Amino acid sequence: MTSPTDDGPQAFQGLLARYAELLVRTGVNLPGGGKVLINAPVEAAQLARLVAREAYRAGAENVRVDYNDQHLALALYEDGSEAAVEYLPSWISEESLNMVEDGYAFISIIGSDPSLLSGVDPERVARRSKLQAGATRKVSEAIGGFHVNWTVAAMSTPAWATRVYPGLSEAEAVARLWADIFKVTRADTPDPVAAWDAHLAQLKRLTDLLTGKQYTAVHFRSELGTDLTVGLAENHIWQGGGEAAKNGIYGVPNLPTDEVFTAPHRDRVDGVAVASKALSARGQLIEGIRVRFENGKAVEVSADRGEDTLKALIATDDGAARLGEVALVPASAPVAQTGTLFLNTLFDENAASHIALGRCYPTNVQGGEDEQTLRAAGGNDSLIHVDWMIGTPDTDVDGITASGEREALMRGGEWVI
Repeated sequence: MTSPTDDGPQAFQGLLARYAELLVRTGVNLPGGGKVLINAPVEAAQLARLVAREAYRAGAENVRVDYNDQHLALALYEDGSEAAVEYLPSWISEESLNMVEDGYAFISIIGSDPSLLSGVDPERVARRSKLQAGATRKVSEAIGGFHVNWTVAAMSTPAWATRVYPGLSEAEAVARLWADIFKVTRADTPDPVAAWDAHLAQLKRLTDLLTGKQYTAVHFRSELGTDLTVGLAENHIWQGGGEAAKNGIYGVPNLPTDEVFTAPHRDRVDGVAVASKALSARGQLIEGIRVRFENGKAVEVSADRGEDTLKALIATDDGAARLGEVALVPASAPVAQTGTLFLNTLFDENAASHIALGRCYPTNVQGGEDEQTLRAAGGNDSLIHVDWMIGTPDTDVDGITASGEREALMRGGEWVI
């Protein structure tokens, strides 16, 4: 097998080991005596083993690995009966809930084929996805609400890499994607943990400044046609980079991450949003998204490709047609600098400013853990949370104050504050 780096297998193993250390030491910041669950595709066994070793070196009491195989879902949709598609045992989330209660940290490694389900009936996928979202809602809310530490990272799999780099051989594509992953996660630096400490400090300065401003809205304008005013929830909080979980442990939920984000007001979004990048959702690719919002709700929805899948997402429930997140990302972020469309939200959302349909994060509102407080502030609720990118290198973003004044936040896709 060809080495995924120009310097040979030994250099690659060194980078992979540093990457594993980053997931444990920075991602979930696992303490001595901690426990961790690693969710990973079957192709990630080598990386999962390195993460497990690093966790035990950090003093872990228990390491559990759950492997998944995307092709099992394909088999279900292509050959399963209607009853099989709609069957979901009631105990499906009980184990994960017990692990949350027991204080496990969660490390998710992703690397799926973004178009594997492109030939599948989107209506079957939509029904199954809605069932799964409902069954795992309590787990999702507990993890999203930082009851425990969690992080999401990626690995280069042949299926994903060849989609991202279709002009390369499989070996070359895998190597190229690994190089990009190491670059944007800073794993290729001499001391990745120290590099992340400096980056997180910079994001903290931005979030503190924006939270202090308490803008009533942010306005986006780009040459693609985006002209969107996103009203912000009352008493909103900007977050980005790291986050202290309720157990007091500070971690980084996404590796990479270059965004700062907060909660929109569900009823105060107006204008047109045009996607600047393709979206991979429910195993299918959605391109050319254009949505018009009125009083917070998506009232006109279209896409050049995958429109049925997009409309099925928005039809999941009432909250799916409204926004749960608005995020600002500079056009010069490391992911954007690669010049690659990764067809994966974890990466692509860190290359461009974006919005998300569906559920908001309670941590983006003061006292948001209380459902009534969150609702009163304008926070949105839904079974889904789907990010899609609207930022471009020419995007301008203004903050709008309570008195209606505009303050420049971004010009030409870059921070000016």
